Amino acid sequence: MHALMPMTAEFGLPQWLLGMSTYAFAGPERIVCTYSQGGLGCLAVLDLANETLTPVAMPFTEFGSMHVVGDRAVFRAGAPDHPASIVALDLGTGRHSVLKRATDILDRTDLHLGDYLTRVESVEFPTTSGETAFGLFYPPHNPDYAPGAEEQPPLLVKCHGGPTSAASSTLNLGVQYWTSRGIAVLDVNYRGSTGFGRAYRDCLQLNWGVVDVDDCVAGARFLATQGRVDGRRCVISGGSAGGYTTLAALTFREFFQGGASYYGVSDVTALARDTHKFESRYVDWLIGPYPQEEARYRERSPLYHADRLAKPVIFFQGDEDAVVPPNQAESMVEALRRKGNPVGYFLFSGEQHGFRKADNIQRCLDAELYFYAVNVFDTDLSF
Repeated sequence: MHALMPMTAEFGLPQWLLGMSTYAFAGPERIVCTYSQGGLGCLAVLDLANETLTPVAMPFTEFGSMHVVGDRAVFRAGAPDHPASIVALDLGTGRHSVLKRATDILDRTDLHLGDYLTRVESVEFPTTSGETAFGLFYPPHNPDYAPGAEEQPPLLVKCHGGPTSAASSTLNLGVQYWTSRGIAVLDVNYRGSTGFGRAYRDCLQLNWGVVDVDDCVAGARFLATQGRVDGRRCVISGGSAGGYTTLAALTFREFFQGGASYYGVSDVTALARDTHKFESRYVDWLIGPYPQEEARYRERSPLYHADRLAKPVIFFQGDEDAVVPPNQAESMVEALRRKGNPVGYFLFSGEQHGFRKADNIQRCLDAELYFYAVNVFDTDLSF
């Protein structure tokens, strides 16, 4: 057994769902494959006879669900200016066609949304222990407004969930919401994220709440040092496991000026004691076996160190969340209120672990922006 195409790229994915595929055979001597470099996806054809890899030029930055029949490849693809789509590629001509989009909102001529979409840039930056971490950077963009000559934009650092998943570069109107309002976004692929090889993913073993937090801080500092964002106006936001990283960063570090937790974990001991079967021993790998390492669990749980949290935080929670019950958020909210810290709390009826109602999602974005404008940025960003 030998590697057909050794290169610094990730050709596989963790099988979190059934039927995931990043490659397919197009006959006995060809493989149509997708791979990731720096957090952005590529598509190529691998010639097995000659062991050559030929990239296929596509307007997409993320690929998945690859299937091939004859000379026709069909897959899912997306990009910051392309919604998730089912795409067909003619391997003979190299031409592709979009069969179905997740949304046709960009086609609406009355909205002109395409004028407001920002680009994505893969960034890598130094972090703790002499390592390198990665992220997807979205600079602010709005054709109707321009910043002052000496002004650098605020930065929102986003933490993906999982925690061993990865930031997606497919069109996310939630990201574009911020960039169109003058706020840069860094979606961090902290150590432990997929798409960067096994050694990178294994960095998170026993280190959840440490290296992910370090990398979020390091990414923001790097962009500030580069003069691309205002280091005095940096906030952090995430949901579920990303909410845990957010709360840990605000509790155990001094860098960020505020943040938002979406159904975030504040007590990892509760997660270890009672979670669904599929992830029942997942936290053992991330932090250590429970209850043998209970002291480490308490050490890394923001809930037990709420007295150290001194930054403005807004919490968003569903009242039917069985993965992270509302009492975790409410305990943090009460601790902040006792200290007199700026705090917001939204409890949504009928929502679970991940919000599904469009009105609630819009309300969260508007509330988060207003909270930052009043408590962190000290400016009016609600144009």
